[in-house]
Amino acid sequence: MLTADSPTTAHRWPTGSHFDVIVIGSGIGGLVTATQLAAKGLRPLVLERYLIPGGSAGYFERDGYRFDVGASMIFGFGQQGTTNLLTRALAAVGQQIETIPDPVQVHYRLPNGLSVRVHRDYEQFLAELGDRFPHEREGIRRFYDTCWQVFNCLNSIELLSLEEPRYVARVFAQNPLACLGLARRLPANVGGLARRYLRDPELLHFIDMECYCWSVVPAAKTPLINAGMVFSDRHYGGVNYPQGGVGRIAEALATGLQEAGGHIQYQSRVTRIVTEAGRAIGVELATGERYTADRIVSNATRWDTFETLLDAPLPRREQRWQQAYTAAPSFLSVHLGVDAAVIPPDTDCHQILLDDWADLEAPNGTLFLSIPTLLDPSLAPPGCQILHTFTPSWMSDWQGRSPSDYAQHKRALAQQLIQRLERVFPGVLEAIDHCSIGTPRTHRRFLGRMDGTYGPMPHHQLRGLLNMPFNRTAIPGLYCVGDSTFPGQGLNAVAFSGFACAHRVAADLTRS
Repeated sequence: MLTADSPTTAHRWPTGSHFDVIVIGSGIGGLVTATQLAAKGLRPLVLERYLIPGGSAGYFERDGYRFDVGASMIFGFGQQGTTNLLTRALAAVGQQIETIPDPVQVHYRLPNGLSVRVHRDYEQFLAELGDRFPHEREGIRRFYDTCWQVFNCLNSIELLSLEEPRYVARVFAQNPLACLGLARRLPANVGGLARRYLRDPELLHFIDMECYCWSVVPAAKTPLINAGMVFSDRHYGGVNYPQGGVGRIAEALATGLQEAGGHIQYQSRVTRIVTEAGRAIGVELATGERYTADRIVSNATRWDTFETLLDAPLPRREQRWQQAYTAAPSFLSVHLGVDAAVIPPDTDCHQILLDDWADLEAPNGTLFLSIPTLLDPSLAPPGCQILHTFTPSWMSDWQGRSPSDYAQHKRALAQQLIQRLERVFPGVLEAIDHCSIGTPRTHRRFLGRMDGTYGPMPHHQLRGLLNMPFNRTAIPGLYCVGDSTFPGQGLNAVAFSGFACAHRVAADLTRS
């Protein structure tokens, strides 16, 4: 929904206009790429199919509520080290936004009465987890301390493109021990580390949930590098909610992009990447307009990029990637506005509910819950709270349904989610003031992602991050950015991808 303070959609560049770089999509990865390039003095154009920037980090407004499209558990807003990538991305184009620290990353409500709060304070978290598993106290500490070792390596080096030899050589010369420490752990997965230190089956299930919370796969399929970042940064930079909602991040980046000399054009759906002699040279829009550039960056998924936007046969590199990775599920999302009286004041903002460990990865199994108004009441009318609850859902469950069957199925599954919330917050069903329901079809329509997927996940256990592609592709002049590239999913991760992509593109343009 376009609001009064949304970016303007009026200006359009004449067909045939040329730019240094064209970025397809204004997700956080695409925006960070573009702002970094603009900060380096280049002239990028971002083409966004929707009315506002952000993609799954966007927002929509209904009945006085400002809802986050996706998750609101945000890393990357710290003030120290090098892993505070959102802070750095905004600062590069003269922007900053106010954030609200969350004292608890997530409150787990798991099978067998397992209730654990991941406190911002590291020792407090270890103490609470150790109280539930007193026989595993030493192993718990050794496991999470090892994750800290990974984080300390990451947090001591500048995070740019590993595809750029001069950068790699410079970083290694500046901090060889950190680089060697990361290289040693690139092939590792969390599951192997957990089994080295922990034995209790329920505790190992908890580690699976710790990974599934943000990677949508259990520990055995989650790279240790990613876990080192998440499991430690929540106690270092912390989880911080943007004042005014998650959409403020993309809005600030879009503003900074234009102030730095870049451009963003809305309602501009790219339907084809134009190639010449096998090289990407431009794009064509659904309206027929064409733009050219020295380099093209796709913030679409790799499936959309290579199977929809390109006419060329699927490159072997992409075939190998698709053999290693499959599309993660989309989500059934229910956005509720409720009477604030049904939410106790000591409730934690982010919660995860699971009734049976066997349902961890099942559709409608794990239930994610965000109550951002506990941190920022301005997102809702006075006396109201926002409850955003979502659960994995596959497109196959929604295709082939008639309009009436689709609507009925949507309401029925949403009702099941609300009934699960009723067990935690008695009276919530009767306290609903507003309800919006999104399905994989909704996500596909508004985000332009194949089957509404929220990124790739490995088909089977892989060697850490070694199978994850970087920004360059097999098509000369074409780069990819976002969660389909190293290092994967999450706002801070795709910001890393954006820093790396901009660095690689700028280096290539300098040498061309």
